[in-house]
Amino acid sequence: MKNIAIITGASSGLGKDFVRQLDSKYELDEIWMIARRKEKMKKLADNLKNSKGIVIDADLSKREGVSKVISKLNAEKPKVLFLINSAGFGKIGSFTELELDEQLDMIDLNIKALTAMTYGVIPYMPKGSKIIQIASSAAFLPQPGFNVYAATKAYVLHFSKALGIELKGKGIDVLAVCPGPVKTEFFKVASSKGKPLDWKAKFMVKSKDVVAKALQDSEQNKMESVYGIPMKLLKLISRMIPHRWILKMFKWN
Repeated sequence: MKNIAIITGASSGLGKDFVRQLDSKYELDEIWMIARRKEKMKKLADNLKNSKGIVIDADLSKREGVSKVISKLNAEKPKVLFLINSAGFGKIGSFTELELDEQLDMIDLNIKALTAMTYGVIPYMPKGSKIIQIASSAAFLPQPGFNVYAATKAYVLHFSKALGIELKGKGIDVLAVCPGPVKTEFFKVASSKGKPLDWKAKFMVKSKDVVAKALQDSEQNKMESVYGIPMKLLKLISRMIPHRWILKMFKWN
């Protein structure tokens, strides 16, 4: 029975770096890479050194995309040592300015797809396997101008922590990764219609560093991974100061 990792959002950003680092650090027969951009994943698969890259082009915001992956699992019945749900996107802009459809798409991908993938993959995960869910530092408090996105990531954070408790008896660890701004394509997509949040540029970090810490924290069976002092301070502040006071500092005109 082959040992595999499944990584969603594998064509770019954090997902791409998870593919690279899992390939270099762990003994895996295959890494299943899932995203819509097939050619980018093929190129990534060709450059893997230790694992075989399996490219699955699927739109996980649609139920049939998730079903495509689960059907392959049902047919091959591998051991899934890692499930990394990295697929997701955000849009900057006030709730009434952004299109309703793109906000619903955020919910479909960031919440529904992640939940469905997790549910479908768990039966194939043996004791000692890892689930890594990409949340965000935006999950720590409500964010005007990043409203729906922050709410979806709060779901991921709380879902992951509760799931980790539920799965302890099975020996499956769950980690929620809560990065701040990361140097990826994310903000190009996020700011295409909304107003760019310039202050976020001051706190940009490298994707590979976030991934390295996440894997380290996962090995230590932690529930949450927060990279960098600024985001750790944000987490602390969000717990110590009432959110209504913090929200008064936001200006969105």
